[in-house]
Amino acid sequence: MNKLFIIKIGGNVLDNPEQLNSFLKDFASIREPKILIHGGGKIATHIGNQLGIASNYVNGRRITDEHTLDLVTMVYGGLVNKKIVATLQQLHCNAIGITGADGNMIKAVKRPVKDIDYGFVGDIKPGDVNTPLLHVLLKQNTIPVFAPLTHADGKMLNTNADTIASVLSIALSKHFDIRLIFCFEKKGVLHHVEDENSVIRHITQNTYTSLLQQNVLKDGILPKLENAFSAIKSGVKEVLIGEANDLLKNTGQVTEGTLITL
Repeated sequence: MNKLFIIKIGGNVLDNPEQLNSFLKDFASIREPKILIHGGGKIATHIGNQLGIASNYVNGRRITDEHTLDLVTMVYGGLVNKKIVATLQQLHCNAIGITGADGNMIKAVKRPVKDIDYGFVGDIKPGDVNTPLLHVLLKQNTIPVFAPLTHADGKMLNTNADTIASVLSIALSKHFDIRLIFCFEKKGVLHHVEDENSVIRHITQNTYTSLLQQNVLKDGILPKLENAFSAIKSGVKEVLIGEANDLLKNTGQVTEGTLITL
């Protein structure tokens, strides 16, 4: 099977034009088929503060009321997505910006209220992905760039970008050898969040359980690890978590960061 890189970019890299441009240059230079998924939570929070829309998180996930839904649709699907697409076009990388509603690419269901009401947040499964359309785009050497938005019942839904990356990887794993890479500003999963040299090079399911019990893992890394293990358990060949600057290493034979396996 052909190789496919599914790459998620987030964290402070999106807030720093110089770092983001450097990452996008590396991304554009990857010759193999590729898909990019981006976050943008900090940008949404900053613009929300300017508009008087407060942010509320639980376990690293944003609570999305009506006003917040409008905010993230505007920021993720518009501002962040289109800036990335425009930069990639300048780099001769024929990118197309996508939300889950475009081409019915990712359907979702509104997350049911249990202990926490997350509001207008979408939950998705691999079967909710329009894989035939994705195949068409990839065959045309068009690079899908996904904003973290899905849809259901005529409504946009806020959906974690790490989750979208994982679900896309699972949906396409029957057709490609997938390497899923989560990129952000850290060198990988850190044992001590203040110490960049404390990278945990390899995390298994047992290691993950132990780290949770020790309260080592902070909120921001939890969605990445949850989605990494979901992907590995569902047939995705390789998952890496690492620094955006190491993208080209992590798309080659020598890898940096944290490797996730069962």
